[in-house]
Amino acid sequence: MPDSKQLSLNDTIPQTLVGGVPVSRTTLDEALSHAPRLIAADGGADTALAFDLVPDLVIGDLDSISAAAREAFSDRLCHLAEQDSTDFAKALRTCPASLTIGVGFIGARVDHFLANLTEIARNGANCILLGDDDCLCVCLDDMQLDLEAGTRVSLWPLGPVTGTSTGLRWPIDGIAMSPTTRVGTSNEALGPVTLTLSGGPMVLILPATALTVLLKSLDSAPRPRASAPL
Repeated sequence: MPDSKQLSLNDTIPQTLVGGVPVSRTTLDEALSHAPRLIAADGGADTALAFDLVPDLVIGDLDSISAAAREAFSDRLCHLAEQDSTDFAKALRTCPASLTIGVGFIGARVDHFLANLTEIARNGANCILLGDDDCLCVCLDDMQLDLEAGTRVSLWPLGPVTGTSTGLRWPIDGIAMSPTTRVGTSNEALGPVTLTLSGGPMVLILPATALTVLLKSLDSAPRPRASAPL
């Protein structure tokens, strides 16, 4: 097994973390163009194998990886048997990075997807989940997004959140949002958008085509302090 501790020390390299949800090669290549180190979370190793890519590490409880991928990547398997966290969480813990783009985590198992949102909020990592249609992150307290008019902007609270905005067709000023009361899905940018939030966490969901805008916004602001890991 590779020395995962040594790998985790080099946390300045942006990484693409690939999971087991089917994803197009176009989307994976887009992620790798911004985050060139490839890490596979369990069954994500099969996606890498199908696209003739070799991950630096395969992390997880390894209950989803195929025999073919297990053999192909036998020299880079990192088996973490505990069942108290998802393979996504195991990978974020083992390989912290300046930026993580998670591909292959949107869709398929809704319970896994929701658990991954919770892990991003708890971990405090600079992490984006990218799918063929959407990209999303946990919002910072202040965000500036250089969006084009007409861009879909959705806000999904994971806890009680209030805030202000500019550039949204339906401003969020004075609205108390929470998972069980008011949410902010299917809003629309009138042009560049600013968000100032209190409480939370809040998930920001944009079209996948807005990935570069989202990356620029996250790169220009400090990260929040992480919560205690599982």
